[in-house]
Amino acid sequence: MVRTPHRRTVALVVALAVTGTLAGCSGSGSTTRPTTTEATTTTTTTPPLAELPSRPWVVGHRGASASAPEHTFASYDLAVEQGADFIELDLQLTADGVLVVLHDPVLDRTLRGPTESCTGRVDERTAAEVTSCDAGTWFDEAHPELADPAFASQRVPTFAAVLARYGTEVRYYVETKKLLAGEGMEEAMVADLEAAGFTAEAPESEQVVIQSFDADSLRTVAGLRPDLRLVKLQFAGETIDAAALDEVASYADGISPDASSIDATLVAAAHERCLTVVPYTVDDEAEMADLLALGVDGIITNRPSRLVSATDGIAWSLPCSDDGG
Repeated sequence: MVRTPHRRTVALVVALAVTGTLAGCSGSGSTTRPTTTEATTTTTTTPPLAELPSRPWVVGHRGASASAPEHTFASYDLAVEQGADFIELDLQLTADGVLVVLHDPVLDRTLRGPTESCTGRVDERTAAEVTSCDAGTWFDEAHPELADPAFASQRVPTFAAVLARYGTEVRYYVETKKLLAGEGMEEAMVADLEAAGFTAEAPESEQVVIQSFDADSLRTVAGLRPDLRLVKLQFAGETIDAAALDEVASYADGISPDASSIDATLVAAAHERCLTVVPYTVDDEAEMADLLALGVDGIITNRPSRLVSATDGIAWSLPCSDDGG
């Protein structure tokens, strides 16, 4: 059975039609604020980013990670500055059950600091240890042409810290990483979201997308929070045929394949099942243009500013929505 199209989007369209109020869709989250007491009492309380973008999604992969150390506030800030519609976050679970934002299940590639705190498996270190490590110096070493001494002050943030810093001023594309994680990642993620105000009843939750390569992880999230938008990541070379799409459509709202897997037939087949298609990870402008011409719903990129330019003037709406797709 195909999953019911995302309910909050429909509710927002109705609310906007009634109020005549348009939510801001820029990456910066800017919107017109009421200037009088009377306006304050009559204006809708829909948050400025609760409506999805009106162009193909620009998803900043680990922030703007081509220009700043991945999964740091420096990278997220830059992605927002460049106009990304979403910042993409990878979640790992520490030994004491805290979600930190880090891609790798081991610390050695991107962290520097004492061996006893800043090397080895994430799930064998506490959150206090992981968040004490230097998360920026590695970038200066790997990219001397982009080196910035200030990057050495960057630290691995907890998921809760990211939500506290940006609140409802950005959209979030959150990946659950299950390679080494034990039980409880999804519950911890939902708890952090709800503590930050992204509850099932709040339109702000439309600003959150959850993705994973692990179908069971997405099914768990669906059981905990059926209102959240879910995306199934597909491995490079993985078969994505009609049967696979039917299976994904039973529990999720979209697919995110490797960009090399995309063709017009796949996009059409996914859209027939009301699934969005958001490939990863594309930095080349010509490849961006080719994918957008195929009708993808967004692209995950390390260079958000390039994709913002590439999507300029392209109208977009959700597959199976009333206004197109």
